[in-house]
Amino acid sequence: MLVVSLSGSPSQRSRSGVLLERSQRWLQQQGVEVVSYQVRDFPAEDLLHARFDSPKVVDLLQQIENADGLLIATPVYKASFSGALKTVLDLLPERALSHKVVLPMATGGSIAHMLAVDYALKPVLSALKAQEMLHGIFAEDSQIAYGEGGAQAQLTPALQQRLNEALEQFFSAMARRPSPLDPHVLNERLLSARWSI
Repeated sequence: MLVVSLSGSPSQRSRSGVLLERSQRWLQQQGVEVVSYQVRDFPAEDLLHARFDSPKVVDLLQQIENADGLLIATPVYKASFSGALKTVLDLLPERALSHKVVLPMATGGSIAHMLAVDYALKPVLSALKAQEMLHGIFAEDSQIAYGEGGAQAQLTPALQQRLNEALEQFFSAMARRPSPLDPHVLNERLLSARWSI
């Protein structure tokens, strides 16, 4: 299995990034290959000028095409997900997430921002035709403590449990995901089928 991880935080250190790192480690322990991207890795000029042929954007799209699932995490700014993430998503073609399982995650200063996942991020991912959109995770900033001096960041036990449950659902959904049928195979089957009217 292959999963693409996309961080929507423009900051070097971010709580949404902590959720992604934990998720990546969990998936790798299950034998899943994870390819990671961060919005700050994309040249700002390519995003601002909507360069669909940007090498970094083309690379992301190729990885998504081969992936079984997408992990996406963002901080919440002004009751929505990050603008930098939106510019990356805007460069993906309309059906970029078809046949993919998607687990959205977000972090924010208070529980008041919880609905940003459902009302801001999920509609954009649905427009990209995600096959299966999981419930998602919202974490308050206070539930994630940065590790100091190289120590690992800490999640509250409740958040860690919710994250583990979401990752188990994500893994199971990818395992049961039907493989897309090659259009050439489908065409051959239709042509060679015996039809009765």
